[in-house]
Amino acid sequence: MSTPSTNPNDALKRPTEDPSDRIATEMDCPESYQSLHQGEIASSLDHTKTARFGTTTDAFWGGVRDGRGAPAMVLFAGMVGFGAMGRTNGFDVWFTTATSFLMFALPGQIVMLEMILLGASSLTIAVATSLTATRFVTMTATLFPMLHVRDRNKALYAKVHLLAMTAWAVSLKEFATIEPKYRLSYFCGLGLLCWLISIPGTVVGFLIAGSVPMPITLGLIFINPLFFLLTFTEIKVSGYRLAILLGSIAGPICYLMDRDTSLLTAGLIGGTLAYWIDRKWIRRYDHVKRGGV
Repeated sequence: MSTPSTNPNDALKRPTEDPSDRIATEMDCPESYQSLHQGEIASSLDHTKTARFGTTTDAFWGGVRDGRGAPAMVLFAGMVGFGAMGRTNGFDVWFTTATSFLMFALPGQIVMLEMILLGASSLTIAVATSLTATRFVTMTATLFPMLHVRDRNKALYAKVHLLAMTAWAVSLKEFATIEPKYRLSYFCGLGLLCWLISIPGTVVGFLIAGSVPMPITLGLIFINPLFFLLTFTEIKVSGYRLAILLGSIAGPICYLMDRDTSLLTAGLIGGTLAYWIDRKWIRRYDHVKRGGV
């Protein structure tokens, strides 16, 4: 008669599974783990067992469909404002449009134009635009772990050019409903549309410059950050919402202290405080609420 094994390591052994067959879990979707209760987590997993997409091609065109509404139109409006800004400041249509094609980063494009007008050196311009692009580090770091293991390869160096504020916010929200193996294809469809729409948007803005009042032109540029903010508030992680709140409070204060560095300082202070509060209290509270020790 055989006796049950008393080796504690036996309890840790689990049958292996094909990674391509995995469905979205809490580790794949970090935005779900804080705010969902056990029942909600179970229903979410049951939902993802019914694949939203059947193939990578379906996922790609799904991203295109999701992007052709508000995300693309908001980005188009922002680029219209930038194109008008380029012509108003004496740049030609080729240079202005090339920045949208090659950089695809509206804050960096604006900073570059302003510094060229100020007569800054090439090195200074490169450093300044690079600082505006530091946000892409955290954006990439949050999306990369959510991709399927097979998609984490050198090809991402080319695909990361499609990463922008709009595509990132939408992807972060939608990835929770998409199986990991289809997420990169979805992102590529969404990001490619947003990138391509930025080029005609810049040209249109350049052509209509002068016929649109400057306050409206500048307002078009800020539509994109506003859309990002509204989209980001739909993500369920409490720390993200807290970062927006603390950044909004720190922004005006930092502006009064030093307007040239206020945006960078407010983001650093708000984000750091939100991360610290989230790690020290919010996550611990959620863990205890779920019955953890």
